[in-house]
Amino acid sequence: MHPNPIFRKSEREANLAFAQHRSFGTLSINADEGPLVSHVPFQLSEDGKSLEAHLVRSNPIARALRNGEAKAVIAVSGGDGYISPDWYEIEDQVPTWNYVAVHLRGTVRLLADDALHGVLERLSAAMETRLLPKPIWTMDKMTPGALSKMMRQIVPIAMDVSDTDGTWKLSQNKADDVRIRAHQGLASTGFGLEYQAIADLMKDPPC
Repeated sequence: MHPNPIFRKSEREANLAFAQHRSFGTLSINADEGPLVSHVPFQLSEDGKSLEAHLVRSNPIARALRNGEAKAVIAVSGGDGYISPDWYEIEDQVPTWNYVAVHLRGTVRLLADDALHGVLERLSAAMETRLLPKPIWTMDKMTPGALSKMMRQIVPIAMDVSDTDGTWKLSQNKADDVRIRAHQGLASTGFGLEYQAIADLMKDPPC
């Protein structure tokens, strides 16, 4: 997390809403061989106190969790973009990078294999609902043999979330007119959706 408190004024609710919307992050735990990292889709509970996900059975984190639960962090990133000092139109500025990130910290553990079906069903249902009016895909569309084969390759996990922290670095440390010029410069690059997403947030920072 960025040390400047001006970038960390977001309320817990805003951080949770961001993580719930993204539903994808980088899970990391410490192990005997060093840090282990995996990129995972997840579903965060409405109160932000727990989440569930799944890992490939051979994933090093899944193997490590066979020995018991572990302290963990999931880093959830959003759009980001390079900020040219020329866009500020004021003297003595340097390049920087704007971004949004939320960290979920807590304890992660393996769930029993019979919990897997529910974990997968809830995650796919949450994602499919966002695609309406497309007909919702359900696991019933899989043939039983194919579904069983795939499910044998993955394991369900859960995380009890004890702390949530967020950085919304959107040039709030600049005067409003300076920030808006940087927003306009970033928006004009045409570099893609990530740049546009962070440019939109810079126009009216939520914190």
